[in-house]
Amino acid sequence: MPIQRKKAKTVELLQNEIESARSDIKTDAYAMSIGEWASLYQDDELDIHPEFQRFFRWTITQKSRFIESILLGIPIPPIFVAQSEEGIWDVVDGLQRLSTLFEFMGILKDEERAVLPPLVLEGTKYLPSLEGKKWDDADAPEHSFNQSQRLYIKRAKLDVSIILRESERKAKYELFQRLNTGGSPLSDQEVRNCITVMLDRGFYSWLRKLAGNAAFQNCIALSDNALAEQYDMELALRFIIFRAMEAKALSQIHDVGEFLTDSMVNIIQRSSYDRDDEADIFQRTFGNISDNYGSDAFRRYDTSKKKHMGGFLLSAYEVIAIGLGYHRGELPRGRDDVGKRIRAMWSNETFKEWSGSGVRASSRIPKLIPLGRKLFKS
Repeated sequence: MPIQRKKAKTVELLQNEIESARSDIKTDAYAMSIGEWASLYQDDELDIHPEFQRFFRWTITQKSRFIESILLGIPIPPIFVAQSEEGIWDVVDGLQRLSTLFEFMGILKDEERAVLPPLVLEGTKYLPSLEGKKWDDADAPEHSFNQSQRLYIKRAKLDVSIILRESERKAKYELFQRLNTGGSPLSDQEVRNCITVMLDRGFYSWLRKLAGNAAFQNCIALSDNALAEQYDMELALRFIIFRAMEAKALSQIHDVGEFLTDSMVNIIQRSSYDRDDEADIFQRTFGNISDNYGSDAFRRYDTSKKKHMGGFLLSAYEVIAIGLGYHRGELPRGRDDVGKRIRAMWSNETFKEWSGSGVRASSRIPKLIPLGRKLFKS
């Protein structure tokens, strides 16, 4: 093919891809007063997902600085929402900003729809007199905003960008992922959890219940910080995604984080996915590991000292848990045999070669998961 024709075809291909992707997303945008946002929320026409409050961790200082920004007229980034078939606005980005405003106004509700205590502000750099201030405290007017100050907040406007309901369904979670990664304080799994809540609250509750399983928690023995960032839910998700994957598919993974997210969405959208069966395999697998090896299962085994040391290791989890899960959690023989197989793993040449800290996840996974399937074969 002549060079000029090849270049023209490449340009045309790119243009087609751009036009196709742009047609998937239909949007609208305008400005709304904070008072209007509050009315939408109180009328149940705005879903800010109270479940998200366990993932977003703004401090009182951050919340106070946000209220300060509103009062000082500092421009605020737009709120992104997706419009459902019923016309409800589903907040894709801006939950913490809206939650802070609603909490300050005394109308924010938790997952059980109980109204939370109103936010009490801290003093800020430019407005130190915000210290101890509330939206409206009839018992202590000196600690309240006056009517003029409340109206200033209610009349301030926030821009909204709306993903209309005729947009391609995946646009909502892809936009959320782009807006809440990079500089975001959320972990990858916290972003996934938010996406899950938006797509299927039932799946989120199911996965969270798996991660809360006592035997599973005993086996992984994570730090408080890892638990706070929902790493236990990521490990549960890794189990159900990788457990029965074909070996060839494992070798085609490039970005593991993106793969986990896309696979999770595919599972949610699959009507044939049997959650009860998967939960049974999950519980049997970790019940057997916990009963027969406890919290040492995924810790490094020192062959010279003949004992386990250190904390949780993902590479050991990928071999042991996912390997045993491939066989539906059934023990090969018994307690002693499981222990021998786990300890033998640490001397296995394939494991030693592919479990080091310098090995990329996309290279490690195609080697270690098949190894686990072999090690735990009856």
